[in-house]
Amino acid sequence: MTDLSSQQALSDQIGKILPYLRRFARAITGSQQSGDRFAAAALEAILADRSVLDGVDVKTGVFRALHRIWSSAGAPVEEGESGLKARAQHHLSRLTDNSREALLLHTLEGFGFGQIAEIIGVEQSEAEELVAIARREMADAIAGSVMIIEDEAIIAMDLETIVSDMGHRVTGVARTHGEALALASKDHPDMVLADIQLADNSSGIDAVNDLIAALGERPVIFITAFPERLLTGEKHEPAFLISKPYTEEQVISAVSQAMFFSSTETLKV
Repeated sequence: MTDLSSQQALSDQIGKILPYLRRFARAITGSQQSGDRFAAAALEAILADRSVLDGVDVKTGVFRALHRIWSSAGAPVEEGESGLKARAQHHLSRLTDNSREALLLHTLEGFGFGQIAEIIGVEQSEAEELVAIARREMADAIAGSVMIIEDEAIIAMDLETIVSDMGHRVTGVARTHGEALALASKDHPDMVLADIQLADNSSGIDAVNDLIAALGERPVIFITAFPERLLTGEKHEPAFLISKPYTEEQVISAVSQAMFFSSTETLKV
């Protein structure tokens, strides 16, 4: 394979990884803008020095580049944060170093413990322990009420069970935009778990945006079968996004993360 074709093949691989790198970056930073800056910096670092990809598969190498930049920057927080974001940063300051990152790499992005060890720069046993620590620290931090916006009955029941078993109270399940607003007006949720496409072809995105406009900021998690369609960088995107089909671990991680971080990122179309 020629150098040119090899470079093109690598570029194609990284292009496929990019939406998920950006998803991870915004999850650890809590916002689209900050997350995208770190993702872009990781790509620039790889272009400047391909050796960051040595010894591992391309996806692991790309995420390792991001983590190195994130760690070296000291997870910076912008001055003058207030409200939910200030509270989130207070929560984050109490977490064990690298534990939240390890949990997200494992549950959200599907990395094995060996890959996580390579990304973070620790032994595999430590990577396993970091994930366990993160689960305990986040689960113990916050409990609240959750509204589910989902039109598929089986999925809605599954989500309700998972969220309830975590110790959160489910305010109810809405199948349409109208039902969501009506339910939220009766019982204000602390967090929203929403599908993108609803029963009557209404938008879960619109429902969430209207809900936040009416009730104020609160954490939101979106669920979709096509995350790559949303993680394009062309518009506002959610900080927390679960892909269908999801695992119980992914839901637990995302709900704990969203509650803990108090993210208010939503999609605006």
